Amino acid sequence: MTVTQENVSETSLTRSLSSIWEFESKNSTLDTVNTAGSVKSVRDDEKNIQNKKAIELPKFDIPRWAASFYCSSNPLIPMCASVAMLNEYLRARKDDINVGVPGMFLHAVIGQEVADVGSVVSTILYAYFLNETQEDRNSCIVPVINMQRADLRIHPELNWLFDSCQIEVSSLVFIDEIDLTYYDLFGSLNLVLVNGMKLSRKQEGLKESLVETVNCEDCSISAFVAEKFAETSPEILAGHGLCRLLLSGILLDTSNLTDAKCTDKDKYMSTLLIKGAGQFGINGLHQILKCKKVDMSELKVRDILRKTRVAGKPNSIGSRLSVYRIGMCSIGLSVEELLGHGDSAAEEVILYRESEKLRLLMIVSGYHDSDKNFKREILVSTNTAKLMRNFLNFFDTKGTHLPLKSLDLLDTRVELKAFEIDNKLTSRRSIEHLLQAFGADNVKVS
Repeated sequence: MTVTQENVSETSLTRSLSSIWEFESKNSTLDTVNTAGSVKSVRDDEKNIQNKKAIELPKFDIPRWAASFYCSSNPLIPMCASVAMLNEYLRARKDDINVGVPGMFLHAVIGQEVADVGSVVSTILYAYFLNETQEDRNSCIVPVINMQRADLRIHPELNWLFDSCQIEVSSLVFIDEIDLTYYDLFGSLNLVLVNGMKLSRKQEGLKESLVETVNCEDCSISAFVAEKFAETSPEILAGHGLCRLLLSGILLDTSNLTDAKCTDKDKYMSTLLIKGAGQFGINGLHQILKCKKVDMSELKVRDILRKTRVAGKPNSIGSRLSVYRIGMCSIGLSVEELLGHGDSAAEEVILYRESEKLRLLMIVSGYHDSDKNFKREILVSTNTAKLMRNFLNFFDTKGTHLPLKSLDLLDTRVELKAFEIDNKLTSRRSIEHLLQAFGADNVKVS
C-alpha cells in the first residue's frame, strides 16, 4: 500500500495547533524527566521562543559554543516527557528484537539507504506513531536505521541531534544488527519504506514483504510525520525533544524553509514545532546542524573518506568508475589539512584504498584559502607505480584544460602524490569524466 498525503483542511491543523497550546497554557510547569528517569516538574527554560506565529528571523552567526547549550549534559535542559516515552518504546522494541520477536509479526519501518537527518528522524518517529495508533497488538513495530551502527560516527549532525534531544542511541536498531531476511524467510516480516519509492539493491530480496511506502508530495517527510502526530496525539508535541527532531528534518530538507520545494505545510509545521528550536531560534538551529554536518574535526582520515565518497562505490549507478576499480572522494578542506589529521594520515589513505580494493583513489579538494581565494587540489593513490605513471601521462595529454602543479606535501613515495589544479573553474564532474576515460584506457593495468 502506498501512502499519499491527502489535503488536510486548515481548520483541522489549526485545531491541532490550538490543542498543543491549550495543553501548555493549562500547565504553568511541564512534566519532565531527568536523565536518571525520575519524573519532576520544572519551568520551561525555553519559554522565550514559544512564538505563536511564523516569523522571519534575521540571519546571524552564532558562536562556536552555541551547540553545547543543547547538550544533554546541560542541567538547564532536562529530558521532556515525550522523549522519555519514546526512549521507553525504543528500549522495549530492542528487547523484543534481542529475543527474536516471539509470537508476533515483525513490522519493520526502514528509511532510505542515504541516512540523512530527515530520513532517520522520520523512520524513528513514524514507527513510533504506528506503534501508538495500532489496534492489532500482534505486531512488533520497530524502526530500523538503514546504515551500520559504526557509520553513525561519520554523521556528527545526527550524533549532536540525538544527544541534544537525549535519545538513547543504544536502544536504536541499525541494519547490521537485525537479519530481516530471517523474518522474511519465515513469512513474519512486514516492511514499511519511508521516504522512498523502492528498496535499495541490497534489500531488493525483501520486496515481497513490502506492505507500505510512505511519501509526501506536498511537504517534507518530517513535516508529514509531524502532521500525523498533530492530528492524532498533539500532546506528544508539547515537549521540546520530539519537536527538535522533526523541526531539524524539515529545516535541512528545505534549506531553512528557503528551498523552492518548501511548501506552506513545511512552514506551518515549523511554526507548530518552533519550541524545538531552542535558545537560538530556527535560524540558529539550522546553522548548528549545517556546521555539524560538515564538521570533520573529530573524524579520522578513513572516516572522512568514507563520508565523502562520491563516485566509484560498489554497485553505484551513474558512474563506471566502480567497474574500473577507481574511487573518488570530494572534500571541503585542503590536502594539507587532510594529511594533518594525525601522523599516519598518508598511510590511512593508502589503507582505505586497499580495503576498498581500488586500483586508484582520487581525493578532490575544493576550499577557500585565508585570502578567500578558491583552490582546487587532488590527492592520488594508486596500487602500482606503473598505474601512477599512466595516470600522469594521461592527464598531461588529455587534461590540458586542468594542468597539474605538484605539491610538495609528501615524501618520495611513487604511489601517492598531491597536486594543485591551476584552472580554478574545473568542476568535480569534469574530473570524474576524465577519470572514467582514464579507466577505460587502463582496464588491464594493475
